[in-house]
Amino acid sequence: MPKLPQKKVGIVACSGEELAEGTVTRLAALKVLEELRPDDTVTICLPLFLAGGEGDRAFARFYPTIAVDGCELRCAARATEQYSGKPAASVVVTDIAARCGLSQITGLRRLNEAGQQAVAETAATVADLVDTVLDKKWSRREGRFTETEPVVAEEPQSKTAASCACGSGIPVQTVPVNGQQVSLIALPPLLAQFKEMGKRPSSATAVELLAQVKIYNDVPAEMEADYQEALAQEYARFCGAEAVGA
Repeated sequence: MPKLPQKKVGIVACSGEELAEGTVTRLAALKVLEELRPDDTVTICLPLFLAGGEGDRAFARFYPTIAVDGCELRCAARATEQYSGKPAASVVVTDIAARCGLSQITGLRRLNEAGQQAVAETAATVADLVDTVLDKKWSRREGRFTETEPVVAEEPQSKTAASCACGSGIPVQTVPVNGQQVSLIALPPLLAQFKEMGKRPSSATAVELLAQVKIYNDVPAEMEADYQEALAQEYARFCGAEAVGA
């Protein structure tokens, strides 16, 4: 299989600026991305995601995501499921506030005390979910992940900037499938891998390529023949040869 970037969790925060809870989602997501789990998370920009951002959608199709919504409308969770797949986990600020017995959250630009508490509680909840998704165990007493090998203490580092899914390095290639442009995750390294293995363009090679593509992408059963034909043509172009029939 092709070598892909390290597995991380995408954080999708709602962009509801008309509610104080929307501010909570963004601040909580930023806290997770920059302070609590900077090495295990990337941010997915919801407006760009909805507008068709290829990098963000590709990341959400391949890697697990956590949706952070401000209210019961769950806009972030619904958008992620519609365009890429169901989130691995979903949290709602109003639910967390109710669970923690917080008073009404107010303030769009400057949150009140309840809002600040909601940020901390939401960020902690999301961080725990990141650990669960990545199957990591966090020791609150020691302030680090528990591992079988001793952890070497590192020098304190400056505040880490949140990384974005659009720059995650996930290889994506768009190909025409039955008249439609389809973005396929991991196709570039798969094409290179097949060529390195000495596989010649043929129907048999296209069948093998489709099997590998299906590991990383959802291919509708009724369109497998169309995908196979498209992959045959794409591999032939990649190898600088004409597609060969059966």
